[in-house]
Amino acid sequence: MMEIKPLTKEEIQVIRAETAGTAGRIHLNNAGASLPPDVVVRTMVDFLREEALLGGYEIEAKYRAQLDHTHELIAQLIHANRDEIALVENASAAWDLAFNGLSFQTGDEVIVSEMEYVSNVLGLLNAQKLYGIVIKVIPNDAAGVFPVHELEAAISDKTRLIAITHIPSTAGNVLPAAVIGEIARKHNILYLLDACQSVGHVPVDVQAIGCDLMAVTGRKYLRGPRGSGFLYVRKQIQDKLKLLFFDGRTVTNVTQQDFVVRTDARRFEWYEKNPAIVLGLQKAVEYLLNIGIERVWQRIQHLADLFRQRLQEIDGIVVHDQGDVLCGIVTFSVQGITATAIRSKLATKNINVHIGLANSTLNYMNRKGLNGIVRASVHYYNTEEEIEVVCRELRTLLL
Repeated sequence: MMEIKPLTKEEIQVIRAETAGTAGRIHLNNAGASLPPDVVVRTMVDFLREEALLGGYEIEAKYRAQLDHTHELIAQLIHANRDEIALVENASAAWDLAFNGLSFQTGDEVIVSEMEYVSNVLGLLNAQKLYGIVIKVIPNDAAGVFPVHELEAAISDKTRLIAITHIPSTAGNVLPAAVIGEIARKHNILYLLDACQSVGHVPVDVQAIGCDLMAVTGRKYLRGPRGSGFLYVRKQIQDKLKLLFFDGRTVTNVTQQDFVVRTDARRFEWYEKNPAIVLGLQKAVEYLLNIGIERVWQRIQHLADLFRQRLQEIDGIVVHDQGDVLCGIVTFSVQGITATAIRSKLATKNINVHIGLANSTLNYMNRKGLNGIVRASVHYYNTEEEIEVVCRELRTLLL
């Protein structure tokens, strides 16, 4: 195995200098929306300025080749083919295109984890109402580990889909996506992965994972703009998904009597999208590729481990993260102070954290008896010194 070279302090300083937002605050809401590199912002603003001066269609034509290169860079990041990438507005749109593109019948089973995000849960419940599907939820074990043996035991001849969230919204564990993929392939079952928290966070290789479909957002760990995301659809199953809408992007040819659907994943895209956002996402992916996702993941793990260690040293704070692999999402509760109050109090010190509500991850939060938790999510541009500052402020709140 090739040794991973850690990000140096000098590199971190350069990255922070290239991220204007790090100068004025401590940003620990990367699982919500990361601070973009300055090049992302500059690229988008420059494009919008040209568009305003010279015309939208004209400037889109000028940048056509560069815009199309976005698919290539995304494919490179996740080890896919460019023809397997569709650009969409967010991970929920990608997940909905994938899930609702499948044809369900009464009694079809969908196996999920207890970590599914509320948007996914709503999609599942809607399919249950419309088609009569059966939803099988696999809870984590007592140690917070996803039990793959229980997943495999739950498979029957009616199992139509395995839909798993790789990294959940309100917990710090990483589910074993590749092992789940092996089980899906073994039983010839379609596999949909929600990777909205993991791409840009951990190394994601769709070939190694074995997923057929994957939903991703740009605004979280990818450090891209809001309103960006993508759907991965394995080439061999593209024709198995129903098209939920049609426009000029969907087809290669249309007559008064018929049409021909294009042969790549762009059939799932709308023609009309914001080119500035596409270019912003491209620059974010390019920025990540230049650093290296393995180095990013190593840095995130280091900071998150340090953060959990420091939090556990504070009387009155309970860290909730469990599992055999933990990520950059750190969740905790503070005795006698609500999560909402903690977020507000830290915000007065220019510290950004978020809250995880019970309905964000319904099955998990209800089983754990949690109404809300503080979610502090680190990224590679955060520093050890920032973690010490946050913990000092938390100690002050408990006095």
